[in-house]
Amino acid sequence: VKDKIKQFSETFRSGSWVGATGKPLTNVVSVGIGGSFLGPLFVHTALQTDPEAAESAKGRQLRFLANVDPVDVARSIKDLDPETTLVVVVSKTFTTAETMLNARTIKEWIVSSLGPQAVSKHMIAVSTNLKLVKEFGIDPNNAFAFWDWVGGRYSVCSAVGVLPLSLQYGFP
Repeated sequence: VKDKIKQFSETFRSGSWVGATGKPLTNVVSVGIGGSFLGPLFVHTALQTDPEAAESAKGRQLRFLANVDPVDVARSIKDLDPETTLVVVVSKTFTTAETMLNARTIKEWIVSSLGPQAVSKHMIAVSTNLKLVKEFGIDPNNAFAFWDWVGGRYSVCSAVGVLPLSLQYGFP
């Protein structure tokens, strides 16, 4: 999984992974709650003050969406363009009510602007449930696994944290 994250984040950051309209993606919204959100947010906050990390993140935005309040949803996508945004849906089971509500809301934001085919280029997943990832409309090849026994509070060092942080700051 780490090799897959490294390869994907390098492809993403180089501009080789483009969105549905051919534009490189520079913004990431990580959708999750609890351990799928808090640890990665803390690391992101800490890295923002590191000069090397800040330099590698120039021109990019990483945002987190955990709360189902419509104001938080609006705030997390404010000033973002669906054409240049990648959404990472983080849910171990892909059944967490809050995460899936937010994922459907963000999916509708992408689809209403770019069409249903855009989901394959603008949404990826971190989950142990590839069946539900596929049913949601995300290509299972664009899903990153982690062991199902990893508890939320420990998941920052799994794909849950490593993937969005690598997209923002680079794999190293």
